[in-house]
Amino acid sequence: MREDTSPPLSLNAWLRLDVVARLLPGGPADVLEIGCGQGGFGARLARRYHYVGIEPDPASFAVASRRIPGRARNIRLEELEPGRYDIVCAFEVLEHLEDDAAAVAAWAERLRPGGRLLLSVPAHQHRYGPADELVGHYRRYDPAALRALLAGAGLEEIEIVHYGMPLGYLLEAGRNRIARRRLATVDAASAEQRSAASGRLLQPERRLRGLAHRWATAPFRLAQRLAPGTGPGLVAVAFRRPGGI
Repeated sequence: MREDTSPPLSLNAWLRLDVVARLLPGGPADVLEIGCGQGGFGARLARRYHYVGIEPDPASFAVASRRIPGRARNIRLEELEPGRYDIVCAFEVLEHLEDDAAAVAAWAERLRPGGRLLLSVPAHQHRYGPADELVGHYRRYDPAALRALLAGAGLEEIEIVHYGMPLGYLLEAGRNRIARRRLATVDAASAEQRSAASGRLLQPERRLRGLAHRWATAPFRLAQRLAPGTGPGLVAVAFRRPGGI
């Protein structure tokens, strides 16, 4: 993917993109992104594929609609036709949903037979901390639990890759430290409200800062390729059976 005119990404998103880009197929494809946020990944996907992203949060949707005009939509998943997409993506979304099994099943239904589901989640339940609580995470995922969840939705050929070693651990420690202070003063809010706001946290608005993030993470993106079995984040890809679910 070309990066010269793309919207800026956070430090952690650059680490995630390095893994995601290697799991994407070549050639044309119909792509749906669930929870496209402010369109950082979506703008990159839209240059390569026939893309649509859905985003429930009005503030994030407003930014995404400017970055990827006509490709971002403020609608519900149920309004989209089942069996329509070659790729369904959901990056840092599943952990925000109380019924994750129902969500994965609904996402898989939007795939054509043989299509792939590509998602990312925070890794390891024992690492659940203040930053997770602040942004409305219900859980984190151990690889075995994530694999079982995807298999339970009828998906196969499951591949799970860790990312974020070593920089992701430092970023997570910093987020936990900040979140611990904020949780002491924040007024009560539902997990849904905190989830809606999470997509706007730590998002660089200036392109120069985004470029700085890109170059600052370059050596760490290479480093994490040497340690695909460890890191505070997971990227998973799984396929819908050619004969359907």
